[in-house]
This record gives sequence, structure tokens and C-alpha cells, in this order.
Amino acid sequence: MSDQHAGGDALLEGLLAALQATFGRHPGQRATHAKGIVASGSFTATAAAARLSRAAHLQGQAVPVTLRFSNFSGVPQTPDGDPMASPRGLGIRFHLEGGAQTDIVAHSFDGFPVGTPQQFLEFLQAIAASVSDSAPDAAPLERFLAAHDSARHYLETPKPAPRSYASLSYFGVNAFLLTAADGALTMGRYRIDPTLAHAFVPDEELPVLADGYLADELAALLAQGPVSMRLKFQLAGTGDDGADGSATWPHSGPDARTEIDLGELRIMALADDQVQAARDLALDPGRLIDGLMLSDDPMVPVRSAVYRLAASRRR
Repeated sequence: MSDQHAGGDALLEGLLAALQATFGRHPGQRATHAKGIVASGSFTATAAAARLSRAAHLQGQAVPVTLRFSNFSGVPQTPDGDPMASPRGLGIRFHLEGGAQTDIVAHSFDGFPVGTPQQFLEFLQAIAASVSDSAPDAAPLERFLAAHDSARHYLETPKPAPRSYASLSYFGVNAFLLTAADGALTMGRYRIDPTLAHAFVPDEELPVLADGYLADELAALLAQGPVSMRLKFQLAGTGDDGADGSATWPHSGPDARTEIDLGELRIMALADDQVQAARDLALDPGRLIDGLMLSDDPMVPVRSAVYRLAASRRR
């Protein structure tokens, strides 16, 4: 898919420019989620996953994975306890036979601030205007939030600092289709759940935390043995709109959507050379293989194109 088809060069350049206006330019670094830690492990799918999709990594055999946990900010020096470090990110690359790969990109907030690429551009430009070094102007952001409840919810919902990257749930906010062996399609969204209890740092403890405490904690955790997480797939219910990632689907209560346990992620070790590992890993939510399909969510091809553009600029 070309960048032009994904949303137009002007849109992509505008999105990247707004992110850089917000966080500054940091050569060689990601535009967002600049600070992170790369790990390796494996994924083993359940029988239920194989029934839903013929994708190679969902057939039950253990497949290698590369994972990157990260902080939201595009500033590499952002302390892990800083509010701009949330939501946290989790990217997963599945390594398949013959060199094939597919990725999942998720973050620790249930939902995306907006539903369309144009709204996303306006949202980022309004944020950039509000933090401008030369003449900060909060009015564009106030107007945007007044007209977009999902964006206001995204910004105003508390996002406490976690005890561990591995004690958070991560949400793949865009819908995808799983294709079964007989061609049957199932629409849903990914979620990665911890097997550790959810745990957060009280505000009064934040000042004494090391700037990189989350990387230190994950290293200490893995020194004791592998860490498990579960990959889930939340099925769309009747009337759910797969094209709008800003509309969340209930996980609990009487309207909770059915969720399928796709399998176990086992995090085994941290990459020895974190700089090189991060440089080599260019994740793409639209990198799919047979058995996986895009939904009609317009944000996925745009996110893919922006990620590729940003990756090409940091080389």
C-alpha cells in the first residue's frame, strides 16, 4: 500500500510534523514511544486460536517473538514516572518460517483518542499548538476537546505509573479480521493481559523512582525466570463499528463482548544490545499474513504509512 493511498503525502507529513512539534526532533529516535526496552520470547497459540484463523503463528506450535515495551513520549529522556510516559506501548513481532513476519501494536489505554485520520491530524496539531515554545495557544485544543468526547476522555483519564511493564493490560485499539481454514471471518480487537497482578505506583513514591525503573524492574523479573502474558481477541458484538477505534467495546458487565484466549506470550530475555535491537525493530500494525485481514478501520493503513515514513527518517 502506498503512502499516497494510505492518506496522502500531506496528511502523513502533517502527522509527523505535529508529533515533532510536540516532542521536538531527536535524530535517530522514534517520533513517539522513543524510550523502550526490547525483549525476546515465544508465543504458543491455543486450539481456539487455530479454529478462528489459519495464520501460521496461531496453529499451536511455539513461534519466536520480539517484544518492545515503551513509554508514550517522543522524548527519549522522559523519566518512567513522568505523566508523559503514559500510555505505555507494547509491540510484538512474530517470526515465522521462511522469514515471514506479522506485528501487533498495542498501548495501555483502552481506545484511541479519535476515529479518523483527519481527526487525528487536527488533534495532534492542537496539542502541538498548546505546547509551542514560541507562542503556546491552548484554544485549538480546547475547541477540539469540546467537540470530541473520546479525545477528552483519552487525555483526562488518569494513567498511573505501573510497577512493571508486565503488570499492565495492552489494547490493540484497531479491529482486524481472522480468517479460518474454511474462509469464515471473525472481527475483533487484540488485548494482551498480564498474569501478574495489576500494580501501580502511588504518586508520593514517584519522586524517588529511578528514571529507568521499568527497564530495571523487567530485567530483575526476567532474572528470576520467564514472564507470561496472554494474548486475547475481543469479538465484535452486534452493531459494533470496526471502523472506529475510539469507540470501546465493554470487557465486563452485562454487555461484555466475548473474548477468546489466543495463547501465551512467554518473555524470556532482554536484548543484549538495546540500541541495535530498537533500531532493527520497525513495527507495523498493517504487516499481515495469510489468515489475518484488515477491517475497514481507516487508521490502520495511515498508522502503517506514518510508521514507515518515521522509520525511514530516523535511519
